[in-house]
Amino acid sequence: MQQALFGGGCFWCVEAVFLQLKGVEKVVSGYAGGHIANPSYEQVCQGDTQHAEVVQIDFDEQQISYSDLLNVFFATHDPTTLNRQGNDIGTQYRSVIYYFNDDQKAQAQQMIENLISEGLNIVTELSPVPTFYPAEDYHQNFYARNPSQGYCNFSIPPKLSKLRCKFTELLKTE
Repeated sequence: MQQALFGGGCFWCVEAVFLQLKGVEKVVSGYAGGHIANPSYEQVCQGDTQHAEVVQIDFDEQQISYSDLLNVFFATHDPTTLNRQGNDIGTQYRSVIYYFNDDQKAQAQQMIENLISEGLNIVTELSPVPTFYPAEDYHQNFYARNPSQGYCNFSIPPKLSKLRCKFTELLKTE
């Protein structure tokens, strides 16, 4: 089992996307990259802790590659807008890849370079994994438990549609 740690805006959105992928065993929403221990959602939302909303992904590399996860990550959020995803504005919504090892770093760097060579202005931060703090229980599996919540209804279905159109072969079949 391997792990990935990505931030691409609101963790509810990112979590909902990655839970759909075969080989993804677990997705935990949380916070990383800030300067205080055990931040609360309220502290992170104030923007003073410098944490990003992130998801920690446990995946089986025999079923899905880190490269596949990177492709999905870059296709389902906007990596060209600094500290913003749609209406969500602030450093907590930044695009970030935290790498666990040199191989993950190299793959992410290569993908970023490829996107830049295609003319995209990629602002995704690439940093070594910091301490990860799981978010409060009510944030875990949020979309599945709250599909009619207003924010979820507006923000997540377009991401899932894009996922289904572009990455059919990576989707769970159950």
